[in-house]
Amino acid sequence: MHRISKLKNGTTLITVPVKGTKATTVLAMFPVGSRYETKKLSGASHFVEHMLFKGTKKRPGATDISRVLERVGADYNAFTNKDYTGYYVKIDGSKQDIAYDLLSDMIYNSKIEEVEVEKEKGAIVEELRMYADNPTMAIDVLFERALFGDCPLGWDIGGSEQTVRAISRLELWRYYQEHYSPRNMVLVVAGDVGSKKLNKLFPLFGSQQAPGKARPLSFYKKGFQKVVWPAGRMTLDKRVMIKEKKLDQAHLMLGFPGLPNNHPDRYATSVLLNILGSGMSSRLFVEVREKRGLAYMIRSSSSSYRDVGTVSVQAGLDPARLSEALQVIKAELQRLADEPVTAEELADAKTNIAGHMALSLEDSSNQAEWYARHFLFGTTIETPEQVVLKYKKVTIKDVQRMAKQLFDFKHMRLAAIGSVPKNTIIKML
Repeated sequence: MHRISKLKNGTTLITVPVKGTKATTVLAMFPVGSRYETKKLSGASHFVEHMLFKGTKKRPGATDISRVLERVGADYNAFTNKDYTGYYVKIDGSKQDIAYDLLSDMIYNSKIEEVEVEKEKGAIVEELRMYADNPTMAIDVLFERALFGDCPLGWDIGGSEQTVRAISRLELWRYYQEHYSPRNMVLVVAGDVGSKKLNKLFPLFGSQQAPGKARPLSFYKKGFQKVVWPAGRMTLDKRVMIKEKKLDQAHLMLGFPGLPNNHPDRYATSVLLNILGSGMSSRLFVEVREKRGLAYMIRSSSSSYRDVGTVSVQAGLDPARLSEALQVIKAELQRLADEPVTAEELADAKTNIAGHMALSLEDSSNQAEWYARHFLFGTTIETPEQVVLKYKKVTIKDVQRMAKQLFDFKHMRLAAIGSVPKNTIIKML
């Protein structure tokens, strides 16, 4: 059973013992991401994430940090999202004190030196180019721009080459000081957890104080540009975004406004999307790939934020058969709205979701992220067992109701990367 406590400086500590593992994951998460940035500082959250690996007073260079973890075989990394940033170390439980020492040092004592900032700009620009050259990744950014427009949720998390190169060391330092407060951090220790081992954590994470200009935790619940969907029907020209590029495939992502975090219908939506496009027996996989050979990869997914969310379908297709594929995908979406799913489909989706959760949460790192995200974005922390019970309550009527609500083609957005012109795709729709 997980336990929540407060360190003396306001940091929230969540401990999650996991039986049968010798690994310990230590995750520090902050409720700040790219949607809290201005246009000028687009990419700052991701930039700060990079800089915390570049040296501290105790460990002056990047190699001094990486060598500490690599000599003991630890897995470590960080991630930046639209509304959170996390840093983790997964390590042999007998050596978890190394993770406490290193993570606290990185988070609170990073130097963010100007010479390292300038060098890292080149690395980040190459990272952006790497993603842009991979259409299965780039399509996400293009779809979010088509859905959210020119606002923080519609911008690339990493910023652009122009914004990254223009950010100064002082701007990064101020951003870091503003958002990296101990009071705003949730620290999760999951896996091999023992009280004696935890004792070494308290002085390292509990003694730091918030910078003078640090934002309060309440800021992150309201301090962002809210998305307001257009009231009227937008023309297809405004709802379709194409990046013409010479490729053998057309990479497609179509979707709709979805649900925000904590919406009571999120469980029914997950079941709906599981039936639609999760796995090799899902409706889209069978109709698009198995019956017609139109795609190798096709899947459905969702994302959610504090105020809005998305549901989407992604596929890689032969450009010559794009029109046929679009019609099949749209027909499957409409069929879910018009006809109830079968009892067998409903039961299979529920057990599939529960099974995936069980397998995923055997890993202490997934346990850590589960509890951190629930703490930062949920009204309460739901255990995996509680969530499974809510999935069990989803009915056939719930699934059809959500299909009718979500799959509204008047609000559909579409993004595509490939050698098909925008006007040609609009005519297909």
